[in-house]
Amino acid sequence: MAILTVNSTEEFKALVAEVTGQEGYREPIAFGIARVDRGQKNADKVLQANYALINWGENFGSSAVFIKALQEAKVDVDFSGSEFVATINDNFISNAMAMFAPYIGEATGDAHKNVQVIKALSAMDDVAKNFRITFLFADEASQSVEAVYLKLYALSQGKAPLRSLNLDGAFGILSNVAWVGNTPYELEYLRENEIDMKLNGTFPNIDSVDKFPRYLQHIIPADNTRVLDASKVRMGAQLAGGTTVMPGASYINFNAGTLGSVMVEGRISSSAIVGAGSDIGGGASILGVLSGTDGNPISIGENTLLGANSTCGIPLGDACIIDGGVAIFAGTKVKISDSELAKINEANPDANLSSQATFRADRLQGLNGLHFRQNSTTGEIVVNRSVREVKLNADLH
Repeated sequence: MAILTVNSTEEFKALVAEVTGQEGYREPIAFGIARVDRGQKNADKVLQANYALINWGENFGSSAVFIKALQEAKVDVDFSGSEFVATINDNFISNAMAMFAPYIGEATGDAHKNVQVIKALSAMDDVAKNFRITFLFADEASQSVEAVYLKLYALSQGKAPLRSLNLDGAFGILSNVAWVGNTPYELEYLRENEIDMKLNGTFPNIDSVDKFPRYLQHIIPADNTRVLDASKVRMGAQLAGGTTVMPGASYINFNAGTLGSVMVEGRISSSAIVGAGSDIGGGASILGVLSGTDGNPISIGENTLLGANSTCGIPLGDACIIDGGVAIFAGTKVKISDSELAKINEANPDANLSSQATFRADRLQGLNGLHFRQNSTTGEIVVNRSVREVKLNADLH
């Protein structure tokens, strides 16, 4: 069924009010239209979802339009679950175009981006083959590839804070595929066709095999952000403007990233967050929640330095230093002299550290101005009040 053309902004507002007022209607927390890549062997299997635009806690008028367009296209929108995913078709597109009519001429640049999406789709053929619409009504464990990707986009585009979304079960939903550029291939398809493809010279040049694509396959970074090797940042990572990710031993996992200008030459594991002005030295590792922190997510403060090949297994505050090669875990025993302890307490008034020779490192987590060093004679790890200023080269960020 085709919907009548909306002729004015007043009519548009009235239509939105009618849709949102229907019984059972739920306002989505997020929605978007994705082009999906399907399996070469199993066309019902979605391997990847590319969102030209995601809406996160915004543009509720557009979500009402999309819901009405689906309903008029005889799609029963289910508001009862945490998510709803449906294939769109030409009927959906024509209905949405009719409802967006007052804004079609204004849809350029940053204006009316959902209208721009519909305009672009209206010029395509066979939309029903490759395009799906996703609505998230609650942040629960995802049930579809499309919902997982919607959340990964929200993280990587900074629309949702790191560690704020439910990503439970994401690995079980996404398929392990061979990535060739931005195209995923089913491994079983490659196995079945290996002989013919290799003899015909059509076997693809595989970049990686993973459940997640690379960040740069989906995300355009800020102008002052550099990623020197695309394989070093996974989709679902978040890079604040000014971040530089060098090649070599660097890596940023999904649901991890930076909050400002950061130099990354080491590894930022899943759920780890690094503050502005900090430097993750070559080969340094920040542990993730599955790699030695007992589920304690690690945040690194601002202007903090992790020296080359160091390991950080506790949260750190601002202006801290871990010397190169030093490994700090929650249970690492560290020594603090009384004179240095007084300086640390002065810099951290709420710490209330009592005088004692040896501390577990996790007793110091989150404190500012700590310098972890190793005594080259005894091998003991000592902590002093840091007196060095960590300052990035502004020309590089």
